[in-house]
Amino acid sequence: MTTADSATTEKTTDVRALLKELQERFAVFRNYSPLAIGIDKQLFAALPDLSRKSVRLAMRSHTMSTRYLKEMEKAAQRLNLDGTPAGEVTDENRQHATEQLKERFKKQAEQRKASEAAAKAEAMKQKKLLELAEKFGRK
Repeated sequence: MTTADSATTEKTTDVRALLKELQERFAVFRNYSPLAIGIDKQLFAALPDLSRKSVRLAMRSHTMSTRYLKEMEKAAQRLNLDGTPAGEVTDENRQHATEQLKERFKKQAEQRKASEAAAKAEAMKQKKLLELAEKFGRK
């Protein structure tokens, strides 16, 4: 493993660990509730030792998760770290979440179809090879 690979792995681990810690400490992260706009400022006030880059990456990972987007689709209120209401989820926010989910599910369906087609092609290839081996093989 190169130094660059090692650094990337450490950052990924740090982000995952940070996200796990946030989920353990704050119910809004654990429940995937819609977060208040500017919640990063609340995080830095509560946990001043956090790296801005790690928080940004952890927040991106959290807010792009399928569970968070599904909650955004149906939620009415955004919440602060302590769970108090911090504004409403707009129709535009809900629509954006819906579009992200549709796009994600469409990509997954396309990948599944491509995978199934590749498996089917491989099975046909193996079948043909067996037929050829039987036809031209030594007896």
